[in-house]
Amino acid sequence: MSLNLRPATSGDDLVLADLWRRAVEATHDFLSPEDVDFYAGHIRDVYLPALKVTVAEFDGAVVGFVGTQEHRLEMLFVEPDAHGRGVGTALVEHVAAQHPVLELDVNEQNPAARGFYASLGFEVVGRSPLDGEGRPFPLLHLRRSVNPSA
Repeated sequence: MSLNLRPATSGDDLVLADLWRRAVEATHDFLSPEDVDFYAGHIRDVYLPALKVTVAEFDGAVVGFVGTQEHRLEMLFVEPDAHGRGVGTALVEHVAAQHPVLELDVNEQNPAARGFYASLGFEVVGRSPLDGEGRPFPLLHLRRSVNPSA
């Protein structure tokens, strides 16, 4: 199976929102079902339309996506059964090919995601006690530079 990366279309919104929910429910055990519902309402209607989204597919099936704004990875989600198959890495490297410096926020309470980003060379450069919605889910601010002086 080969991985194909392509720009998202408006027809992808429901598929990506559903993928987001499955990925979050599998990896964000610190969120209650009510928290997931709160964020789900924003994903399709607010976040996805505001971002440049790249979709990853294995044999035509959507298995992940990354949403960016310039050099910032605003969201990266992979189908739980596709974890460990290089989807997330391919999406990050796709963005990195266009931006030598990458930044993102990751939930402090998500050790698997923190480990994934550390394995790709991201370093913690700051911390916020609240998430972008002002909710009590601390964020770590990460940065990776192809050129260490950048």
